[in-house]
Amino acid sequence: MRAQLLKIPPPTVNSFSIRRDSVPDVNNYWHYHREIELIYFKYGSGTQFIGDSTIPFKPGNIVLVGSHLPHYWKFDERYFSSAEGAEIDVIVIHFCEDFLGECFLNLPENKMIRKILQRSKKGIQVQDSNSQQIGKLMEQIFLSVGAKRLLLLLEILAIIGNDLKGFTLLSADFLNNISIKDNSPISNIYNHILVNFNKKISIAELADFANISVASFSRYFKTHIGMTYKQFLLDVRVGQACKLLIEGGMNVKQIRYECGFQNVVSFHKQFKEITGKSPLEYQKFYLKSGMV
Repeated sequence: MRAQLLKIPPPTVNSFSIRRDSVPDVNNYWHYHREIELIYFKYGSGTQFIGDSTIPFKPGNIVLVGSHLPHYWKFDERYFSSAEGAEIDVIVIHFCEDFLGECFLNLPENKMIRKILQRSKKGIQVQDSNSQQIGKLMEQIFLSVGAKRLLLLLEILAIIGNDLKGFTLLSADFLNNISIKDNSPISNIYNHILVNFNKKISIAELADFANISVASFSRYFKTHIGMTYKQFLLDVRVGQACKLLIEGGMNVKQIRYECGFQNVVSFHKQFKEITGKSPLEYQKFYLKSGMV
């Protein structure tokens, strides 16, 4: 299923918008938008879909979702009935990446904020130890006016930027939408893998991009990408398989070939190791959630 574009009305008197939801069906579908989204679940639980990531969400969770990244929060069924204690309280902030201007983000002091906005394109799950502090700051923004709103949002972004344990949510394949613009050897290696991941790629041809020996390639790749070449390629292939399963139109055998897996057993084993589900279980989960 293709995500739908959601056009968020631009704020009339402020540089970014904030709202507080108490019902489970606001933008209750698979969608994306130009704006970056910061969401805080003070109360409420369910299943969180961001790109090809599917995990539960619970009270206290905070997520930063990048521009044009498909997402959807499906609240548990009890919130759609009159179940006792099924309370929802969600604060959502939307802002454009350049809402403070290009010059501001390029200031040396804002290097960390600039980096975290770039990372948000993969979806960032804030670690629990920072959630309470950020949640309180978001509540303050909701009640504030003027320059204080800006200062509080910058404080939040700075906290997320220093959150070394906060993790990104997407598999490597979803980096397709992030272009590495320089012509450095590692960017050429990276882009070559993303284009040819469903084919057999030799270490020798990748090493040629960096003009290094085959023996030196593994260390070179891990230093620049942060994981082994084998794990990166596997993440890319499984990520593509996830997207094709979500979109439908192909059976599992076709998807296996399309994503570069030649062995049936290996495909099912590696897919389950990464996603926690078999390919059919993964697809059925999305069907049950009303996304396929």
